[in-house]
This record gives sequence, C-alpha cells and structure tokens, in this order.
Amino acid sequence: MCELKKLWALTVRNMKCYFKDKFLFFVSLITPMILLVLFVTFLRTVYLDSFRSILQAFQFVADDKILNGLAGSWLLSSVMAVCSVTVAICSNAVMVQDKIEGSLSDLRTSPVKGTTLSLSYFMANFLVTLIVMLCVLAVGFVYLAVVGWYIPVGDVFMVLADTLCCVLFGTLLAGVIESYVSTQGALSAVSTLVSSLYGFICGAYMPLSQFAEGVRNILCVLPGTYGVGIMRSHLMRGYVEELGRTGLSSEGKTALLDAFDGNLYVGETQMPLWSMYVILLGTCALLLAAYITIVVLQNKKHAKRK
Repeated sequence: MCELKKLWALTVRNMKCYFKDKFLFFVSLITPMILLVLFVTFLRTVYLDSFRSILQAFQFVADDKILNGLAGSWLLSSVMAVCSVTVAICSNAVMVQDKIEGSLSDLRTSPVKGTTLSLSYFMANFLVTLIVMLCVLAVGFVYLAVVGWYIPVGDVFMVLADTLCCVLFGTLLAGVIESYVSTQGALSAVSTLVSSLYGFICGAYMPLSQFAEGVRNILCVLPGTYGVGIMRSHLMRGYVEELGRTGLSSEGKTALLDAFDGNLYVGETQMPLWSMYVILLGTCALLLAAYITIVVLQNKKHAKRK
C-alpha cells in the first residue's frame, strides 16, 4: 500500500510538471492546431471535391451536410491517430527533463523502487495524453454536430475505445524511444521527426490509396496505420451509411471507403476490423515487453553504480 501511495504521488507530480510547463504543453498541441488550420483553410475544399468526383461516377448527388460531416470525420480520425503519438512523445518529455536536470538521479536515491519510478512516468504520460486527446475529440464532436452529425451511439463508444488503444500505443512507443534520450537536442530532434513524419507513414495526411501499391503495402506493415484505420472505420461509417440510405449504391459506398481508407488493403486482401485491433494491440504487447526489459536493465545498471 505504501508503494502504491508513492506511485500515485509521483504520477501526480509528473502530470503537474507537464501542465505547469506552458511551452511543453503548447508544443504538444502544434500538430492538431496545424491540421485544424490546414483543414479550415485548404483541405476541406479538396476533400469535398474528391468526394463529389467519386460520387459523380455513380450519378449520385449528396447532401452538403453529409459531405461536410464526412470530410470532418476523416480529418478527426487523422488528428486523433497522429496526435495520440505526437502528444505522448511531448508529454513524456517530463522524464527526459528529469534526466537532464538531474532530478531523476535524486529520485533514484530516495526510498522509491526503480520500477515504481518508471511506472509513474508511464502512468502520467498515459493520463496526460488521454486527457489532451479527449479534449481534441470533444472539439471534433462539436464540429461534427454543427456541420452534420450521423454517427451512431455505438460508434461513439467505439471511438472512445479506439482512443484508448491509440493512446496506449503512443504512450508505449514514447516510453521505449525516449528511454534512450538524455539531452535536449535529442529530445527536440525526436519530437520534430515524429511530428513531421508520422502522419505521412501512417496514412493520416494522405489516403494510402494515393500511394503506389508497393509503398502502400509497406506502410500497411506499420502498426500505426491500423490506429488510423480503426478510427476511420467508426467515424466515417455513419456518414457512408447515410449516403446509402439516400440512394448511393453499395458499389459507390465501397468506392468511397476504398478511396479514403475506410477500407484498408494489403495487396488485394481487405483487412477486417478485428485484424486491425489484433495488430495494434499485439504491437502494444511487444512494446510493453520491450519497455519492461529496458526498465529492468536500466535499474540493474543503476544498482551496479551504487
């Protein structure tokens, strides 16, 4: 029980360090802000034109309310999947800052187990990232409610579950990567690299259908792609089904989903939704095993130094 109190106290301390650092908090929100600005100023029209061109091939004219909501749901799925990783990388910077400032060494000399200390960083990172992502999701839902809401209640709960999965993936990935980061320059480089590159390699910024088949198959090997896939499946499905109820053929719905990654393919094989969860959560299990191994080895190394 005493160790649990220490764990909770350290977790709260790490969360407070994150929210008190206004610059760190701002940096973690750069990606969603950039995506939102790009969507409002440029991408919204591009998405709508793309949707209309696909529907015109099936001699179907959609209601603007549905199309606006569909474009918004595509954007929201991208933001949620990408920022679950980028925010986790930034919020886990508390651990790196403790290394740089020497606070971690001081904490290791206190009567706290090394595993408790490492777990406190993981829990704080997970909770901080989850709080930020739930706020982003709430803003996204408000936008969709304004432009056109066609998401079933069941899919809303599934989006919340998808958020938990993506945040868990991002938190574990950040923990593994930043376990080896111990300088401010390395932290900046990792944050910049992930923020600029991750969205492209997971198909969040550009539909995978726009890539060459070879590149698309390579990207489908990466687990982050399936974080985007599960989000898109539940956020877009209600809008596509509404198009079906208003007269769009099943072939038209399939074409729309194929073009905007509502369906994911590896080669000619469509990936079922359950397999996306298996791949994403299986990767989380592997990252957890890697993180535990890193923590154990680092604790042993520190014990030898004593």
